[in-house]
Amino acid sequence: MNIRLSNLSDDETAKIIPQETILLGYVGSIAHGTYIPSTNPNSIDDKDIMGICVAARNVYLGLGKFEQLTIKYKEWDSVVYEIRKFFNLLLKQNPNVLSLLWLDRQNYIHISEAGQRILDNRELFVSKFAYHSFSGYAHAQLHKMTRGKFEGYMGAKRKELVEEFGFDCKNAAHLIRLLRMGIEYLSDGYLRIHREDAPELKLIKTGQWPLSKVLDEADRLFALAGEAFVRSPLPNKPKYHAAENLLMDILESYLLNQ
Repeated sequence: MNIRLSNLSDDETAKIIPQETILLGYVGSIAHGTYIPSTNPNSIDDKDIMGICVAARNVYLGLGKFEQLTIKYKEWDSVVYEIRKFFNLLLKQNPNVLSLLWLDRQNYIHISEAGQRILDNRELFVSKFAYHSFSGYAHAQLHKMTRGKFEGYMGAKRKELVEEFGFDCKNAAHLIRLLRMGIEYLSDGYLRIHREDAPELKLIKTGQWPLSKVLDEADRLFALAGEAFVRSPLPNKPKYHAAENLLMDILESYLLNQ
């Protein structure tokens, strides 16, 4: 494997990234353009990366089991999915997983031949299912934002922001971003990962919007999302059969060469 993460040794990288990783990229705040580096006192961001891998032979032909490897190490927050699980999540229009197929080129860390084939065929997964997935994720962020409890995933700085402003500002930024992205995607089938509204999202994330303004904007966007779903030109369902053929072709190629 020729993947190397900055400030990590080859051995450290190998602990985070499985051997047969075929696609890997920066997701989250780096990809959205909302990353606040650790040198900033307001920083609450990790370096989020996501990938797809082909598992060991025994996972497909024997008794082995593997779905994903999720590791938080130093500043890195990494998840690499086994390819079948990744495809299933894509077909459900999972917003987080979809993002890996729509990154700006400079945010890809590694693209193999098989990874490029998935990128070239990303339209197979596009469907109106996005309305339910994006809206569902947004509702989850809304719930977490206002529940008034500290979660285990929060660092000290994030907890300080919750105490200062009375709600989770980072969840608020996720809420607004997800709704805006979902509306855009339903309109033309293109997922805009790098956000032109990144400066505004940073303001939300650092508590510069009061809760009332966040809730008003969320109400407006939920309504617009419903309208976008009704008008959407996207197909009702993804292209299951073509996606399955792509998956089988990639797996057959890897298994025959292992």
